[in-house]
Amino acid sequence: QVQLVESGGGLVQAGGSLRLSCAVSGLTFSWYTMAWFRQAPGKERQFVAAISWRGGKTSYGDSMKGRFTCSRENDKNTVHLQMNSLKPEDSAVYYCAAAAAGFSDTKLTGDGYADWGQGTQVTVFP
Repeated sequence: QVQLVESGGGLVQAGGSLRLSCAVSGLTFSWYTMAWFRQAPGKERQFVAAISWRGGKTSYGDSMKGRFTCSRENDKNTVHLQMNSLKPEDSAVYYCAAAAAGFSDTKLTGDGYADWGQGTQVTVFP
């Protein structure tokens, strides 16, 4: 059984930083493209970041570039999202997701990511 468990969310003042982690079990972690998505109340799910099987390739949503960094530790079955210079509009529930597909075959909508975590809340206040 595949499980993804996010952690590291919380309340932070604008301009601050948070580091999210996602612990994965039940699959061969290094075979999966990993990604982060977020969703705020009443809004559509938004792509945040993705990282390839070996961590050699990453991609980010436009508003995250230069502020967020995605990384993975395959020996620990863990993916991270370092978030710096946080803004109030970054407030959302952040989800990690796993896709049994190559990095270039995944979709920014989240289609193709079969396994999702329960999410961790990030709240950024002015």
